[in-house]
Amino acid sequence: MSRLFLIVITTVLLAAASQPASAQSTGRDIVKKMHDRYAGKWYRSFTFNQTTEVYRNDSVQRTQTWYEFIRFPERFRMDFGPADSGNVAIYRRDSCYRYRNFQLRSTTINNNEGLIFLLGGMYFYPLDQVYTIFDSLHYDLAKVHEDTWKGRSVYIVGAGKGEEGVNQLYIDKENLYPVRMLKVDRQGKLDALFEDWKAMGGGWLETKCSFYLNGKLLQTETYHDYKTNVSLDDRIFDPANLVRSH
Repeated sequence: MSRLFLIVITTVLLAAASQPASAQSTGRDIVKKMHDRYAGKWYRSFTFNQTTEVYRNDSVQRTQTWYEFIRFPERFRMDFGPADSGNVAIYRRDSCYRYRNFQLRSTTINNNEGLIFLLGGMYFYPLDQVYTIFDSLHYDLAKVHEDTWKGRSVYIVGAGKGEEGVNQLYIDKENLYPVRMLKVDRQGKLDALFEDWKAMGGGWLETKCSFYLNGKLLQTETYHDYKTNVSLDDRIFDPANLVRSH
């Protein structure tokens, strides 16, 4: 083997080993990959009802049917129980309006943990704005690594390998939908699982969600009668004049 060949091989290996981190994949790259695949294709709206089970100490405390209406990128309504109960939450942009018996009880900051955005809304914003919203949700898009989750390959956006105690999002590597969300704050660690995805209306729809706080199961949600690209009257999302949704 010639000295020249050895020099060339050594130079190539050293160059590869010394490539800066910016030349490797980041969370921004994965977000762009998601956006490139689904922007302009994802369904604009969907409706469903869900069986909601609320847990305490690993036992079901309450089971209820909720009726839900979403129009991306930022309108979301939940009716808790029968339509004539008037127990409703409406999410619009950064605010949440809560009603009991058709009476407004509170107006708070949107505390949906960005789920409307992460589960479809992100495909209705320009990519630069998507990055800004991810930053506002406190995901570090400089970080990403690959792993497996429930037997499937995933990207983990927001964390380095083995890093805990930070917000991170597990993205199915093949289909590019989120399967797990970890959010960490003063209350502890929220662990949300998104499962049983169905191909729907140019995108995907999660049909089962489970939520844990500090390792304890809080709530499961199982979707039924789901429909995409349905026409939704804007009045059902109007907090100034609450009307029946169904």
